[in-house]
Amino acid sequence: MASCTTPPSLMLAHPQDLSSSLRFFSHSQRPLSRTFSFCPLVLKSSSKWVRFSFRAEPKSRTSHAVVAALAAEVELAETVDDTADGVDGSAPTDAVATVKPKKGKAALPLKRDRSRSKRFLEIQQLRERKKEYDLKTAISLVKQTAKTKFVETVEAHFRLNIDPKYNDQQLRATVNLPKGTGKPVKVAVLTQGEKFDEAKNAGADLVGGEDLIEQIKGGFMEFDKLIASPDMMPKVASLGKILGPRGLMPNPKAGTVTPNIPQAIAEFKQGKVEYRADKTGIVHLPFGKADFTEEDLLVNLLAAVKSVETNKPSGAKGVYWKSAHICSSMGPSVKLNIREMLDYRPPSE
Repeated sequence: MASCTTPPSLMLAHPQDLSSSLRFFSHSQRPLSRTFSFCPLVLKSSSKWVRFSFRAEPKSRTSHAVVAALAAEVELAETVDDTADGVDGSAPTDAVATVKPKKGKAALPLKRDRSRSKRFLEIQQLRERKKEYDLKTAISLVKQTAKTKFVETVEAHFRLNIDPKYNDQQLRATVNLPKGTGKPVKVAVLTQGEKFDEAKNAGADLVGGEDLIEQIKGGFMEFDKLIASPDMMPKVASLGKILGPRGLMPNPKAGTVTPNIPQAIAEFKQGKVEYRADKTGIVHLPFGKADFTEEDLLVNLLAAVKSVETNKPSGAKGVYWKSAHICSSMGPSVKLNIREMLDYRPPSE
């Protein structure tokens, strides 16, 4: 009797276990009248029974090929049926959807899911969330909410109707805060020749040329502002990838590339602040410390508002000011009345 190897999904069964509804296959290359010896073989798949008979001849290998071909046909039919079932609506149960982990800001919890500290929950009750306040009342509330153990910075956040991805709607400028920033500023200067001594006499904390450039490439960042003379800019260009992301790259619009180095040093020491609109059109601008008097904070805030209004991009259309808020660095924001803010005039005027 010939033998064959069946696939793992097929099982052998005895012919007596078959029902009348099973399919029978008879494969023979010769007329049935000449064949008297048959070896019945029954294959069982996961879903149905299939029986076929084949002729066994001595010294012939035909039966092996016939059995192997029929077994492969049964296996193929089962695969087609499973595929059709999956198309009809039954998805594989063992398929696991892979979810990529979030990175950066996307990984942070949503605002509604963040837990606030007990201190923050207490101080935010001092102001109404949706109410718009006049300048004096808003500054007074910000000072009341600054309750940490260190002196907090007071910040202004202006949402403008601009799209910085367009060149004519970008905003980058500086403002001289009359009452200063309340923070000591360490100024470094890149220059050469006669201006080297001028920068030292003007009060620069660090002065250098190519030697300072090499130090910066090595990771030296012990300064808050970097001023460069125009003749040094070809050499400073190599620092773009290092200084650019930190906002320290010298730029003529920011007043950090200038031939008048002593004046630039004095302005930044006295409270000159650089600002720019981020990619969402919001300007973030510090204008003092929480231990400033309300009058000093008001003067600095008015100078910041005037500067943002004066440097309005040429491509800005429609309503320029969308919203304005002020806050301490660790406190809740206080919304400003934009109309009152733009029309406010100090009593001295």
